[in-house]
Amino acid sequence: MTMPACRLGLVLGDQLSFDLSLFDALDARQDALLMAEVDAEARYVAHHPQKIALIFSAMRHFAEVMRQRGWRVIYVRLDDADNSGSLPGELCRWMEALGAEEAHITECGEWRLEQALKGCGLPLVWHPDRRFLCSREAFARWAGGRGHLRMEHFYRGMRKRSGLLLEPDGSPLGGAWNLDAENRKALPRGLRGPFPRRFEADAITQEVLALVRARFSDHYGSLESFDYPVTHAEAQALWLHFLDFSLAAFGDYQDAMATDEPFLFHARISAALNIGLLDVRQLGADVEEAYRRGRVPLNAAEGFIRQLIGWREYVRGIYWLRMPEYAELNAFGNHRPLPEFYWTGTTDMRCMAQVIGQTLELGYAHHIQRLMVTGNFALLAGIAPKAVCEWYLAVYLDAFDWVELPNTLGMAMHADGGYLGSKPYCASGRYIQRMSDYCKGCRYRVDESTGPRACPFNALYWHFLMRHRDRLGSNPRLAMVYRNLLNMDEPRRMALWLRGEELLAQLDAGEAL
Repeated sequence: MTMPACRLGLVLGDQLSFDLSLFDALDARQDALLMAEVDAEARYVAHHPQKIALIFSAMRHFAEVMRQRGWRVIYVRLDDADNSGSLPGELCRWMEALGAEEAHITECGEWRLEQALKGCGLPLVWHPDRRFLCSREAFARWAGGRGHLRMEHFYRGMRKRSGLLLEPDGSPLGGAWNLDAENRKALPRGLRGPFPRRFEADAITQEVLALVRARFSDHYGSLESFDYPVTHAEAQALWLHFLDFSLAAFGDYQDAMATDEPFLFHARISAALNIGLLDVRQLGADVEEAYRRGRVPLNAAEGFIRQLIGWREYVRGIYWLRMPEYAELNAFGNHRPLPEFYWTGTTDMRCMAQVIGQTLELGYAHHIQRLMVTGNFALLAGIAPKAVCEWYLAVYLDAFDWVELPNTLGMAMHADGGYLGSKPYCASGRYIQRMSDYCKGCRYRVDESTGPRACPFNALYWHFLMRHRDRLGSNPRLAMVYRNLLNMDEPRRMALWLRGEELLAQLDAGEAL
């Protein structure tokens, strides 16, 4: 009896799920799986060392489990002598070595990598990434013919499709689809989040940490505090910790920020979810069960599920619908380089120093820290979108192009001209003061807008609105802001403009604010 030719399944570092659809097409008795740590993926941006360590360690743990399940796993380590340095190179090398007739691949999370693999000249069989609830094709059908792709409309459809938090007649529990208005409370004085769940590095992780320390010492970010889950069991333990100790308060305080409190009531699971260690369907079911058992209020359950099956799925759909041209958009024509303090955290702006500092230490910041502190500053200062996107992709452990690019280019920078969001998320220092304690003890004064001690966010906010009045002045969501600008006396407007010009000149001169 002639045995069928071998087939090779490529498992990427952000696809560490036991339910990948390509496993259904392969036979563990005769086919093989390929996993490879390659320099090209670790260096195409200067990834945070903890991000590289997380992915490599999780890959090695996953490979061991797949071997225990009876699969032949070809695992290429970064320091293997014959490592070609790229995923297309490793795929070509092992296809030839095995005499494999075809390679099976799950849809990639990055357009760049998918195109590189498609261009390697091999017989490839592509499989959908069913870790997501909405396929690329389903999103394209939903988007077809719509003038505006608003997340709220998409989210309602996803709620109906998933059945989460619905009454028997299909209406939303509580009578409203979106409870975001209840999720914007400032943190009461003295309230802090629970002690974070941490994970000790086992022998595999320690070996990876040593490798990363030796090979990527030129990348920004500390490796010392690494404590992330690298297995499915550890990721589940982190998730249960969130359900038990944080979800109940997540709804109220998900937008709050506090000094030296990087996590507060956030789950810290996005990196584990994005590389396949957790399943979105199970997470949604767990949150709904917590609500129905009276463990958490509705605004907490709805707020988390909205991020999970609404925003996360929506930005992935936008990414694959609009790439590759989406990455080139620059609606405001911004070209200012990214300030050096984004890489060092050395700035007198206390809010920026806090968020950038924890980012370099932990590879983590929650969505409001990213959007309304570092993203807001980059928007107001006119930083080039590509430079900002590269920074976010590099420094955050959960950042992969499908999720990072729309969030940064579209939401934070408004560089798509309003395709993703109906208005820019711009704000003065007053917003940061309202949602955090960062302004206390800052060198700059949040109650001043002009003068050398004034909070830079204030003058830059008005400068941004003035310089983009032609584009934004007719936006109905900014009508009140522009009325306030119109009602200012001319000397006040001129003082704000000149202060903004001074701050931008400092940035252009390479000076830290």
